[in-house]
Amino acid sequence: MKTILNPDMTVLQLLRRLALPAAGLVLLSIPGAFAQEHAPAGDITSQDEIKQFCTNIADPARDQRYLLQKQELEKLRADIDARVAEMDRRKAEYQDWLKRRDDFLKQAEAGLTDIYKKMKPDVAALQLQEMNIEVASAVIMRLGPRQSSLILNEMDAKKAAAIASASDPNTSKDPS
Repeated sequence: MKTILNPDMTVLQLLRRLALPAAGLVLLSIPGAFAQEHAPAGDITSQDEIKQFCTNIADPARDQRYLLQKQELEKLRADIDARVAEMDRRKAEYQDWLKRRDDFLKQAEAGLTDIYKKMKPDVAALQLQEMNIEVASAVIMRLGPRQSSLILNEMDAKKAAAIASASDPNTSKDPS
């Protein structure tokens, strides 16, 4: 490696050796300084360019954002419509099932009532005591008054009172 400072070197030789790199540094720094100092007044700075760019794309960007939001809302609307259609389908299915169930229960109650009409009051009373209160009450109400009173007479007093006073659970207990 060659050293820059040599003890035998004169000052003039040292200046010549360092002059070229120093001149290069000076020349490199001058154009940047001149460019900043001598910028024409009409040139746009980088901040102005950014503002102008943002201003130019603001409307298209807003339009694009609205378009994306509209597409998202349309997707959500389609999803909601599909769910509503599914719920309507299930509602119709449930209503059909409920109608068939109610028809079956009406037929079963009518058949059940006919069975209890033919039973002896003491046997009917034992069976009705063990039934669901609403069903037992429905059977008692469909029987004639004479037969109903005979069956209730054979029952435990508390159970007979509960069956006789049972009503539709969906009906309000409030007399007003």
